[in-house]
Amino acid sequence: MARKVNLRIWRGNSADGALQNVTVDANEGEVVLDVIHRVQAEQMNDLAVRWNCKAGKCGSCSMEINGKPRLACMTQMGQFADDETVTITPLRAFPVIKDLVTDVSFNYKKAMEIPALAMPEGMKPGEPRMQQIDVERSQEFRKCIECFLCQDTCHVIRDHEENKSSFAGPRFFIRIAELDMHPLDMLRNRKKSAQEEHGLGMCNITKCCTEVCPEHIRITDNAIIPMKERVVDVKYDPLRWLGSKISKRPGL
Repeated sequence: MARKVNLRIWRGNSADGALQNVTVDANEGEVVLDVIHRVQAEQMNDLAVRWNCKAGKCGSCSMEINGKPRLACMTQMGQFADDETVTITPLRAFPVIKDLVTDVSFNYKKAMEIPALAMPEGMKPGEPRMQQIDVERSQEFRKCIECFLCQDTCHVIRDHEENKSSFAGPRFFIRIAELDMHPLDMLRNRKKSAQEEHGLGMCNITKCCTEVCPEHIRITDNAIIPMKERVVDVKYDPLRWLGSKISKRPGL
């Protein structure tokens, strides 16, 4: 059975725009993306919205619903009260292209800054071997669908545009953590680059990124905190520091 729902949808671009009110039907079992499509078909034919799979696996329909970063295809309309106005806005951390579509190219630039897996030299195709326990350690991080909700909710990026040049963000910290855990990635110091090149120290582990992840990746607990701890072990442990100085003495 259909019911009337009230929406406030952002219309405009990075230079100018405003929230517009609209009333539309919502059928039982529908998600926010369904009603957006109905608005697009019946009332706002030029409404811009990005989507693809409608199954929570492509990450395309990322937006903010009542101020919280979510996937529109995974947000049930049934969770909102009949008299509630649902506010739908684009991702706040990135420039608006049009309406609900944002320019997330920042994330692709950051991805290019992280060197790929570096296998030991001389290893031939078919020779690499991994234990199952090593596969399982980082399997969680490969579930990422790159919806960039974690990037959007991270206040280091969201509230401070000037940090974008030096801060990779939670999506890429799990990528670095995955590579750091890989037993064959022996040619790069991932911990050092995370701290010195990608701004790991700027994260104050509020866990807001973990809270919005649609794949339920424990970004903070399983990637960021352990990596911070390993950085501290390497950089600030006095015994490690002393050992590094002794090893550099002539003749040793």
